[in-house]
Amino acid sequence: MRADRLINIMILLQNRGKMTAKELSKELEVSNRTILRDMDALTNAGIPIISERGKDGGWRLLDNFRSKLSGLTKGEMQALFLFPSGKLLKDLGLNNQLLDTRQKLLAAIPSTYREEAQAMWERIYIDSGTWRGFEEKKDALKTVQQAVWDSRRLKIYYEQANGEQKDRIIEPLGLVAKGDKWYLVALRDGELRNYRVSRIHKAMIENQTFKRPLDFDLAAYWEQSKIDFVQNLPKYDVQVEIHPEIMKRINFTSKFVKVIKVENSNDDNWIPVTLRFNDKQEAIEFILGFANKIKVIYPKDLPDRVVSLAMSVIDFYYNRY
Repeated sequence: MRADRLINIMILLQNRGKMTAKELSKELEVSNRTILRDMDALTNAGIPIISERGKDGGWRLLDNFRSKLSGLTKGEMQALFLFPSGKLLKDLGLNNQLLDTRQKLLAAIPSTYREEAQAMWERIYIDSGTWRGFEEKKDALKTVQQAVWDSRRLKIYYEQANGEQKDRIIEPLGLVAKGDKWYLVALRDGELRNYRVSRIHKAMIENQTFKRPLDFDLAAYWEQSKIDFVQNLPKYDVQVEIHPEIMKRINFTSKFVKVIKVENSNDDNWIPVTLRFNDKQEAIEFILGFANKIKVIYPKDLPDRVVSLAMSVIDFYYNRY
């Protein structure tokens, strides 16, 4: 629609300063002639648009003129007020600016949207913390954050999964908050790596800067990294029959088990289910925890392993340690 195009022309000129008719026509996917007619329409409507001739010429808004049109849709305006959790902002040292930022945004948007934006602010709160309030240590976060801002190389002492600490020289590209946990994405020896910030025992900023890859997209990289991580996780599937008394608990019992398939109850009223664990030991411990409410169907050797663990527990407690 022409009205939308006229608004977009104003927004483009306001944000970019000066644009030629050719640049505008390409951006808005119309002809140069259409752009010229639109400029006449805007001028007749009292919008102070001027044309500058010459090699560096183009169309621009008169100095000090500022349109009150934001170009944001209702949905975009609402999304603007869905701030990250205060906890994450506090981790980054930005929590004190949250209220001021919201108030400035509210004052800057068109009055027709203010009431809905205020409603969004008051009706949705994002909490990324855990129920028990346990917090990982983040002693190195401030140093890591500064290195990310400044594109400076970083020396870290990092604890590996086996508990061993090793020093690394890395090029930090960005921080990612997953739930209430922080991860650092960085280059090491030309390869992208993920580091859990809570396992960085010490971080020191080096004097040397580095050039950030122009084509690096933090969000896109992280999404693909998650997919790759999940696909490479170990899998151990177990076919069981579950007593209906505990069926509702299965989905909420442990983060280490996933329900893959649930079938209709059999003649005995037990429910065939396929469970997925990371490994056999997790499966044995999980199944034993439900005593006589889970029957193992496959793998065939698993019941013997469950019995063996049960006997060792009985022997342990029977002899009182």
